[in-house]
Amino acid sequence: MSDKAPVTAGIGGRICFNYIDFLSASCKKRWSFVDAIYGVLPIFGMVTRQSASTPQANNDRLKELALQIISTQVSDEINLARLVTLAEQQQIAQFDILLPYALSDKQLAAIHQEYGKPLELSQQDERLTVLIPAVAH
Repeated sequence: MSDKAPVTAGIGGRICFNYIDFLSASCKKRWSFVDAIYGVLPIFGMVTRQSASTPQANNDRLKELALQIISTQVSDEINLARLVTLAEQQQIAQFDILLPYALSDKQLAAIHQEYGKPLELSQQDERLTVLIPAVAH
């Protein structure tokens, strides 16, 4: 695995998911039956409770949860939509994802479709910035 942590501070202190390292860790992970269920049906692995209070604990928690839902058995678009869902559940409205390559417009549209809620995606080279707009009640 590279020197970069899978979840680190990004631009302006935002969280940055290192998708490359998540995929690498997913390939090396020894899967239990429960892990396999989480990989196929990630809703079982999604946790909706509040995250821990310290930034390091938040990053560790995000890394742990993301490793449960990232799978090499599904497309990048599905994995990225899962990361967005996880971030939303952890009340993270804006974050970056470091990718191995820049996404095409078709792939960005697939992420929008898979996520199924309003979402702003912008891309600069291999860095995808995600903004989950606040929903007015």
